[in-house]
Amino acid sequence: MRYFYNISILVLCFLSTFSAFGQISPGPLAQVHTHLEGLSNCTKCHSIGNAVTNKNCLACHKEIQTLITQKKGYHASGIVSSKACIECHSDHHGKKFDMTRFDQKKFDHNMTGYKLEGSHSIIECKECHQPSKIENPSIKKRDKTFLGLQQNCIRCHKDYHQGTLDKKCNSCHNVKKFRPAPGFDHNNAKYNLKGAHVKKACIDCHKKTTKNGLEFQEFTGLKFSSCTSCHQDVHEGKFGTNCLKCHSEESFKNPNIQSTFNHNQTDYPLTGMHMGVDCKSCHKGNIYTSPINANQCRNCHTDYHKGDFTKQGVQPDCKECHLLDKSFTFTTYGISQHQKSGFNLMGSHIASPCSACHKTGGRWRFKSLGTLCADCHKDIHKEFISDKYYPQSDCRQCHNTNIWSSVTFDHSKTGWVLDGKHAETTCRDCHFVKKTEANSLNLQKFSSLSGNKCSECHENIHGTQFVINGETDCLRCHSVVRGWTGNSFDHSKTKFPLDGQHVKIECKACHKETKFENNGERRVYKLNKYRCIDCHS
Repeated sequence: MRYFYNISILVLCFLSTFSAFGQISPGPLAQVHTHLEGLSNCTKCHSIGNAVTNKNCLACHKEIQTLITQKKGYHASGIVSSKACIECHSDHHGKKFDMTRFDQKKFDHNMTGYKLEGSHSIIECKECHQPSKIENPSIKKRDKTFLGLQQNCIRCHKDYHQGTLDKKCNSCHNVKKFRPAPGFDHNNAKYNLKGAHVKKACIDCHKKTTKNGLEFQEFTGLKFSSCTSCHQDVHEGKFGTNCLKCHSEESFKNPNIQSTFNHNQTDYPLTGMHMGVDCKSCHKGNIYTSPINANQCRNCHTDYHKGDFTKQGVQPDCKECHLLDKSFTFTTYGISQHQKSGFNLMGSHIASPCSACHKTGGRWRFKSLGTLCADCHKDIHKEFISDKYYPQSDCRQCHNTNIWSSVTFDHSKTGWVLDGKHAETTCRDCHFVKKTEANSLNLQKFSSLSGNKCSECHENIHGTQFVINGETDCLRCHSVVRGWTGNSFDHSKTKFPLDGQHVKIECKACHKETKFENNGERRVYKLNKYRCIDCHS
């Protein structure tokens, strides 16, 4: 019995002790505070009879106190500085309890005094808040801390310039992109950019190399006392080192040597159109010291005429027809020279511009043009007039170069001699069908004309009154020589010979105009009534 009594006493003592400790300590401290476990350490955080005070917290967390004193960082912000530390950082919740827990995605970084902008606003917190970027050794040892970061760029970023430039990166760069450097003004540097230098990319002058095993771009220590510090002297010192005597920063490849270099001192003085030509047009590759053979134009110029004037393998030089004082379109080749070419200019050909014959398809041509009219002019009579009357389409058989409308064709060769009024008419009156609303072209009629029927050209106003065997022969009554008045008609051969007063009266007195069903009028000559009463009342 005594054994069980002693055991009961021990259990009661243990339970009373545990109950008292539970009333003093609400739970185990977080891992970072485990060194404060025990009743003797309570007053290091708690005041007797009071809760945890900010004074006690900051007495231990001196780095926070320093930031508050300096009015820097998150804890110095207006919202946080008015709160007690215990409101955000309570303890006695177990060793694994995170006393600095907060929602990183909703955290307002502006309260820290460092506003996140540009590329900084889209990166994860852990990319910046790393121990490797903390300078303070004691803070650097802490796990998952957000303290200790400095606001200077090189605490987080490597110094690409490796100390060769000012460490105030934001004087040239911004948080949007490291390249390019929008804040940099080359006019504030020792070498101001002008002309073509303004358009050059930085890498053209500031080369990339390797320094201390890292990529490095040279921005300091560059020599620029003369052009040859950066540019190769293509003249190899023959003109000295002062490039600006001939060149400018606007364009090194477009030298302004016209104003400084006297070309008359060479064996080829510049005259006429050559005076306005860019130097490099003749001095290829910007090499001005190499001699140029300027004895003949074709040494520099291509033969625009592509051998048109080459005779027996000899090609004449351009200066035989062209002058330097005038444009290439001007030529000294005149009419007198043309008359010796094998094609004499006559009539309207003399007044025609050269381009009318020699410029075809956008190119000037002077060879194998042909000497026939059809070689230059469209043969409008082709397929209408037999080759018998103008062999090889030689228009000169009828026309001349003075006036194209003047025709001298011997019509008797066709078997149809022109006499009377026919000799006075133009070719077009008989051989061209005039334009009408239904016919928009001037149709030609030459070989298709027989010449035996007047009605081929003239309208038959008599209808079928004088048809014999299906044809109306106008010449039985009319004549192209004596006029078209019908003087050849012999009325005595009709059924009503004229005598007495009938001989004196005009034809139309008896032969009246009569209307027909189609509303057309025609004078009727064949009368079927011959009694006096038929005409006289």
